[in-house]
Amino acid sequence: MSETNNTSPVEGEGGGPARVRVKKRIQPRRRRKILLRIALAVGLVAVLLAAAGFWLGNRAVEIKSDLEASNTLLPELKTQLLANDKAAANKTIASLRDHTSAARSAGTDPVWKAAAALPVIGANFSAGTEATVAADDLVNLAAAPLVRVYDSLDWKALTPAHGAVNLQPFSAAAPSIVSAARTVQLSYERLENIDTSSLLPQVAQPLEKAKSQLADARLALNTAGDAAQLIPAMMGEDGIRNYLLLVQNLAEIRTSGGIPGALAVLQVNHGRIKLGAQSSATALRAFDPPVDVDAQQEQIYTSRLGTYMQDVNMTPDFPTAAQTAKQMWEKRNPRQTIDGVLSIDPVVLGKMLKVTGPVELPSEAGLTGMPTTLTADNVVKTLLSDVYAKVPNPADQDLYFAGVAKKVFDAVSSGKGSGEQLVNALAAGTAEHRVLLWSAHSDEQRLLSGQTIAGSVTGPSVPAAAFGAYFNDGTGAKMDYYVKRRIQLVQGCDAGGYRNFTVKMTLTNTAPADAATSLPRYVTGGGDFGVAPGTVQTNVIAYGPSQANLDTAKVDGKQVPLGSYRHAARPVGTLTVQLSPGESKTVEISFGKVVQTSAPQLAVTPTIQPVNDVVGPLITACTK
Repeated sequence: MSETNNTSPVEGEGGGPARVRVKKRIQPRRRRKILLRIALAVGLVAVLLAAAGFWLGNRAVEIKSDLEASNTLLPELKTQLLANDKAAANKTIASLRDHTSAARSAGTDPVWKAAAALPVIGANFSAGTEATVAADDLVNLAAAPLVRVYDSLDWKALTPAHGAVNLQPFSAAAPSIVSAARTVQLSYERLENIDTSSLLPQVAQPLEKAKSQLADARLALNTAGDAAQLIPAMMGEDGIRNYLLLVQNLAEIRTSGGIPGALAVLQVNHGRIKLGAQSSATALRAFDPPVDVDAQQEQIYTSRLGTYMQDVNMTPDFPTAAQTAKQMWEKRNPRQTIDGVLSIDPVVLGKMLKVTGPVELPSEAGLTGMPTTLTADNVVKTLLSDVYAKVPNPADQDLYFAGVAKKVFDAVSSGKGSGEQLVNALAAGTAEHRVLLWSAHSDEQRLLSGQTIAGSVTGPSVPAAAFGAYFNDGTGAKMDYYVKRRIQLVQGCDAGGYRNFTVKMTLTNTAPADAATSLPRYVTGGGDFGVAPGTVQTNVIAYGPSQANLDTAKVDGKQVPLGSYRHAARPVGTLTVQLSPGESKTVEISFGKVVQTSAPQLAVTPTIQPVNDVVGPLITACTK
C-alpha cells in the first residue's frame, strides 16, 4: 500500500509540543485516477504525434507529386514558346499554377513549418518550404508575365520590314523580362542558401537539380533582359546611332580573331539599318603619336596597339580594342561620332548567308576570277584565301571585301530570311566569340559587360577559373588560313592547397610543301619581316586566372624562356614559335597557385576552325 508523509503534534522536551513525521496511506481510488491521467496524457501525445506524422506524410506526398508534375510541364512550356504556340503556353501556365500553388500551400502549412524547428530532421522541412515558395514565385512572377508579353518576344519581331526593325515590342517587353530575370535570380539565391550537406538524399538531390535548372534559366533570362533593354536604345529609338563595323580577317590572326582590315559605319535610326562610309585599316594610316591605350596592355602588346588600326585587337580585351578603334576613326573622320563598335568575321557572314540566301556581287575591274555569287558554303574560302590568290592589288581586295559586307547587310535589312534563324546564327557566332559589341554609352556598356558579347578578359563576364589561349600573327602576311590548332587545359596535382593547370596548344602548318613558291607573295609575306616564305610565325599568349602565378613554358617538351606580365591581376605568358610547311609544335604554358572555386573555363582565339574542333576536353594529368 502506498504511503505519504504528514505531521502530527506530540509532546516535546520541556512539556511543549513537537512536530514529527508520520506516514499516511494514499487511497487506492485516488492512485488509479493519477495513473489514468498520466496514461491519458501519454496517449494524447501519441495520438497527436501520429496525427502530425500522418499529416506531414500526406503533405510530403502532395509536395512531391505537385513539384514533379511542374517539372514535367516546364519543358512543354519551353517547347510551346519556341514553337510560337501562345494558346498552348497559356494552358500550360494554368496547369503549372495549380500545381505550384498546391505545393506552396502544403509547404507553408503551419504543421509543416512547425516541423522545421525539430532537431536533426527539421532542415528537410525548411528546405521543402523554400523549394515550394521558389517554384510558385517562378510561375507567377516569371513564367506567367513572359507568356503575357509573348507577342513582343516573338522572334518574327526581329525580321526587318521595309528596311527597319520594329522596336516597340522590345520596349514593351523589357519590364516583364527584367522582372522575370530578377525573380529567377532571387529564387536561385533562395535555394543556393540552403545547406544540403545535412539533408536526406530524397530532399538534397531534387534541390541540386532545381538549382542547376535555375542557373541555366538565370543566365538566359539575364541575357534576354539586358537585350530587351539594350536593343531599342542601341537601334536608334531616340535618334541616329553610328557603329564602326570591323570585319576581322582570320587569314592574319589577332587575339580576338583576325586583322580588322575592312571597316564600315553602320547607321541605325529607329530600327532602320544603313551601311554608311566604308574604308580599310590601311587607308587610316599609322597614328603618330599613337592614340592613348592602357599602359599595362601596351607593355604586353607594344605601342602598335595605338599606332595601327590593324593592331588594335592584338589585345584579347575587346573593350580596349573598340575604344582604340573609335579614337582612330574619329581622328580621321572628325565630323563623325562613333556610338559603339561591332566586330564580326567571315564565319559569321557565312552563318548570315545561310539565313538570307546567296548574294550577288557586281563584276568589278581587277577582280577577274572571283565569284560574283557568295553563299554560306564559299564565303570563308573566298574571303580568306581566293581573294589573295586571284587579286594581287590590296586596294582591289579591300573593294571586294566592302562589296561583300554591303550586300550581306542589304540582305539582312531587307528582311530576307527568318528573324528567328538570324538571331540563332548571331547567337552561335557570339558563343564562339566571333560577334563582339562595345557601346560608348556607359549605361549600355555596363549591361554589355556581363555578357559574352562584350569580349572582356576582366570583369563580371569572366569566370573565376578563367584561362585563355590567344594568338597574334608574327609573319606579317596571310598564312594563318593554313594553321590548325588544338587546345586543352591540363589539370596537374594539387600543391599546398592550390590547383595547377597547363594550357596545352598544338599548332600545325598545313600549307603545301612548296608554299614559298606556289602561294602568292602577299600570302607568304615574301620574307619582308624576317620570316622565310611559307613559314608561319605566331606569337602565343596564355592567360591564367586572377591572382594565380605564371610558372614555366615548354615547346615540344623542352623548357623555353617565357615573357611574364600581368593584365588586371591575371598572369600572362608570351612566347613565339615558327612552323615550316607541314610542321607541328606543342606549346605548354603552366600556371600555379590557382584558387579554383568553379569549373575551369578556356577562352580561345576564334579561327576558321569550329571552336568545338579547337578546344578539347579537360585532361587530368595527376596520377597520385
